[in-house]
Amino acid sequence: MNIVLIGYRGTGKSVVARLLAKMLEKKLISIDEMIVRSAGMPVPLIVSQLGWPRFREIESQIVAEVTARENNAVIDCGGGIVLDENNVQNLRRDGKTVLLTASFDVILKRVQHDPNRPALKEGLSFEEEQMRVLAERQEKYQNAADLTCDTSNADPRQTIKEIIEYFQQKHWI
Repeated sequence: MNIVLIGYRGTGKSVVARLLAKMLEKKLISIDEMIVRSAGMPVPLIVSQLGWPRFREIESQIVAEVTARENNAVIDCGGGIVLDENNVQNLRRDGKTVLLTASFDVILKRVQHDPNRPALKEGLSFEEEQMRVLAERQEKYQNAADLTCDTSNADPRQTIKEIIEYFQQKHWI
């Protein structure tokens, strides 16, 4: 069974995924890294040259490929993975999803100076953009989650412990 990490940018998905995969001795798959390899350019360049719609197409193709062949991995998903219901269905077919959340202030602090996070909406201040996009995605995140972990004040190891304990209680691992 795959362990799939979802959530908005800046909630700690990549850090938690890397440590969780190592601890559980599972393969780590980063959907965003696979998109970058597939497109041959970094995410900001994909978005600026090809646009968000093309980025989402590549993302969906990668998700379909990964979920067709993997069933014992930790999958680190980009924040917009839930925008396509097919992605969610594919990821949940052989996996359980963990939604990582954080307070709005923590998210802003974590992402505001990261050049690898291109704008999601034009014509808004950085803060307005994050607030609006997060609000638009919130229900999709909740609907896709088997477990929700707040990373606002948690060390990644605490989050990993919470995930493992929950998965053991459910007899998923």
